[in-house]
Parts: sequence; C-alpha cells; structure tokens
Amino acid sequence: MRWNLIKGGFSRGLPAVARTRSKVGKREKGLWQRRYWEHSIRDEADLARHIDYIHFNPVKHGLVSRVCDWPHSSFHLFVKRGNLPADWGGEVCFGSDGSFGE
Repeated sequence: MRWNLIKGGFSRGLPAVARTRSKVGKREKGLWQRRYWEHSIRDEADLARHIDYIHFNPVKHGLVSRVCDWPHSSFHLFVKRGNLPADWGGEVCFGSDGSFGE
C-alpha cells in the first residue's frame, strides 16, 4: 500500500502527455514498469537468491557468456570480499593475481 501511494502521488504530479489507449485504460503514464511488483526480502536465503538472480541476469539475457564478464556487476565486489568464489556461475575469469580490472 505504501509504494502504491508513493508511486501514485508521484505519477499524478507529472505533466499530462499523450498516452496510448492501453495506458489510459490501465491508468498508466509509462513511467513504471508493467507487471512489476515489490517484494520484501524475507530472510538471508531469500536475499541470497535475489543477489544470485541479479548476478546471473546478464548471462541469462545473452549479454555475456560468464557472470564475471559483465563489468557493471556487484559480483566483482562480492568476489573481492570473499562472499562468492571467482568461478561462481562458470569458469574462473580473473587473472591469478586476483585482479578485477579495477
């Protein structure tokens, strides 16, 4: 309910622009992603699943062939901190010196 009020209040404050019939019918302005819902993290295991999903997403969508190849990922920080192995989601992709290209 809280996010609904925040998003609704923000959207109502935007200037009126031409919208498709579909957006008008669904009371959308095109700002918020369709079919999106908020999710509260329930516990540590749930958080770990979501982090894994985020790290593997570039591979899933064919942007890279290995998790470590996506330069914009927090995966590199997780490896550096020792939270994930360097070969998580595939083969080792860093030099033997542990360099992350930073």
